[in-house]
Amino acid sequence: MKKNVERVKKQKKKIDRTKVSMTLFFVFGFAIVLFLSEIITATLEYVFTKTEILTIEKLRGSQLLSLLIWSTATLIVGTAFAFLVSKIILKPLNRLLIGLKKLSEGDYTVRLKVGGEGAFSSVESSFNKLAEELEKTEILRSDFVNSFSHEFKTPINSINGLVSLIKKGNLSKQKQKEYLDVIAEEVARLSKMTTNILNLTKYESQGILTGVSTFNLSEQIRTCILLFEKKWQEKELELSIDFEEFNVQGSEDMLLQVWMNLIDNAVKFSPKGGVLAVRIKQEEGFVHVEIENEGEGINEDDQARVFAKFYQADATHANEGNGIGLSIVKRIVELHKGKIALRSENKKTVFEVKLPA
Repeated sequence: MKKNVERVKKQKKKIDRTKVSMTLFFVFGFAIVLFLSEIITATLEYVFTKTEILTIEKLRGSQLLSLLIWSTATLIVGTAFAFLVSKIILKPLNRLLIGLKKLSEGDYTVRLKVGGEGAFSSVESSFNKLAEELEKTEILRSDFVNSFSHEFKTPINSINGLVSLIKKGNLSKQKQKEYLDVIAEEVARLSKMTTNILNLTKYESQGILTGVSTFNLSEQIRTCILLFEKKWQEKELELSIDFEEFNVQGSEDMLLQVWMNLIDNAVKFSPKGGVLAVRIKQEEGFVHVEIENEGEGINEDDQARVFAKFYQADATHANEGNGIGLSIVKRIVELHKGKIALRSENKKTVFEVKLPA
């Protein structure tokens, strides 16, 4: 957000300089018009004298009047010219300046309408795209704050309420144990959330990939699948594993988090008795990893936002999770110069990760 605002301010300064330059151009242009008018007057004097249309005495008598007429005409024409040109060129420029000022003040709903073709049309399109992106960023920022507050307050309120009940001392040992188990789960949830936030912050500020090595990607993914064996067996999921041995170069620990998150989500949102599929192939210099699960799928509006911080397609928060996992996944893939995409149709959801081979 801060970078976008700084970019808007820089663009505004450039436009201000352009406006000053154009104004100076018109001033000098007007001066040149006056200068040319004087040359024309002198030329007419010479022509009239040589052709004896006017004698020197008559010309001198009418010179002041002639100069006055030409100067007045030039002033009128020059002023009209400057006014028309400023209306044609500076009006859309002024609109752009006003729009940039509103953007820099935080009004991201502003849109530019200058009309015309060519450069102005390009400027209008670029400005409106920038404003739209800034508006989306502001919405995501607001959603992030709201979701962050909700995700932290819920377990804290739960722990606070249960501790109050236990402190009263009129509970059976069984109830105390149940409440303590819930408290332990909520504490673990807060701990996991804090760890995820710290990891996301670290990865977002990281610009260079460290701890790079060449390792067996296929073996790593097989290990992840086995780690979730208890979960997919409880749901009686059918596994469809389709890949050979592939090696990649990257951070083994960071990529492990990618597969853990994606496989965990696939198992979590699969219906009982569904199919969990994992495929790996190599195409066009990239290793493609596809993790697919059956289920209700993700609608188009949610697909565009699943990688946003704290965003959960399940607005009821009925499923375990805090909406940070996919943000971490996306950032790790980006650090590896890879890409991640989501497809969801016909009650099947596929996350595809592309890593340089």
